[in-house]
Amino acid sequence: MKVLIAGAGPAGASAAYYLASAGLDVTVLEKTFFPREKVCGDGLTPRAVREIQHLGLPHSSAQWRRTRGLRLVALGRSVEVPWPELSDFPDYGLIRTRWGFDQELAEHARSAGAEILEGHSVISLTVDEAGRVNGARAAVLDATGRKTGEQLDFAADVVLSADGNSSRSALSLGLAKRDDRPLGVAVRTYFTSPRHQEDWMEGWLELAGPKGPLPGYGWVFGVGDGTCNVGLGILNSSSSFGRLDYRQVLRDWTGSMPGEWGFNESNQVGEIRGAALPMGFNRTPHYSPGLLLLGDAGGMVSPFNGEGISYAMESGRFAAELLQRAAALKSRVALDAAMAEYAQQIMAEWGKHFTLGRHFAQLIGKPNIMKLALRTGMPVPPLMRFVVRLMANLTDQTNQDTSDRVAHLLERLVPATSNGRVRVKA
Repeated sequence: MKVLIAGAGPAGASAAYYLASAGLDVTVLEKTFFPREKVCGDGLTPRAVREIQHLGLPHSSAQWRRTRGLRLVALGRSVEVPWPELSDFPDYGLIRTRWGFDQELAEHARSAGAEILEGHSVISLTVDEAGRVNGARAAVLDATGRKTGEQLDFAADVVLSADGNSSRSALSLGLAKRDDRPLGVAVRTYFTSPRHQEDWMEGWLELAGPKGPLPGYGWVFGVGDGTCNVGLGILNSSSSFGRLDYRQVLRDWTGSMPGEWGFNESNQVGEIRGAALPMGFNRTPHYSPGLLLLGDAGGMVSPFNGEGISYAMESGRFAAELLQRAAALKSRVALDAAMAEYAQQIMAEWGKHFTLGRHFAQLIGKPNIMKLALRTGMPVPPLMRFVVRLMANLTDQTNQDTSDRVAHLLERLVPATSNGRVRVKA
């Protein structure tokens, strides 16, 4: 079986590693050259760390900083919430810039035998006479990212779209984003700061906009190299979404912080960069004949907290496991069944959690509800510990405690967010 993957980010590189390790023929087309920058908070929750462990990716060097948990800041107080001790997840998080993280993931996949072609930007997918995806066409780029004029066709039995929020591959099949799902915007930059070695991921739960509170949160994550990653994420549940200057919101927010932290223009390292956060399965279907959507290409970002890396890596693992089984059977019928099962598994794993997250996103878009929630929760650390576990999707399936049982009960009360083909009304 030949597998072609569009994109060598966390989703694509994870899938490539597993598939190549199993002896499959894997080619990855990556439009950029490593190392490269990606807009991200650089914070990895225990859910993402579990995927790093599954990959067997070493992460004990100085470039990987362990975190103890979350420090939540609101209403003039802060609450430190350690990562929970669970059977299904590690009890620590990590901070690693995407500059280094993505390159290590790609090299890990290469070490397993995957071919990763940098500077190859997917233009479109190709299909056979029956409409089944059977490969992709890519433009070859030079070292500056400009098109050389050369185009190459790549044939495959299966294509995995893991080329991010914009997903040229998915769009070439007409798979556009859904406007009935949440969307967020994240902006971030780096500052040299004495806070760069703090071992708590800090989240600020109050963001002020020109016309009042904004639905979202700010973060301060110490990178450990002398800098902090400082940014904010805002949901589209605000009436001002799309009309704000998010970079100015970030400048105003950091400008209100203590001067000794160094979050000012003279200490800024690099530009303020922004990116969209495709949430709650905002591109579907995740399975089309010959094609699977992975990670951000399939809108697999949590509406609760904007986390996408863990879900991207998990989607890569799920797809690879199913394709490995299908490859052993050497049957087109088995392959199609495995690909359809992938979409069902994704919905079963996260669909209900994403539904709760969608309701959460709608609620915090109402300033009065957000204020009430903060006034109620911040003075009660046990409640905040539960909220953190719920938002980060950190619950045990076995050896469940009260928090696990309550979280699972909440999920049973809602339908799963669907990820099939959108039905067009007659």
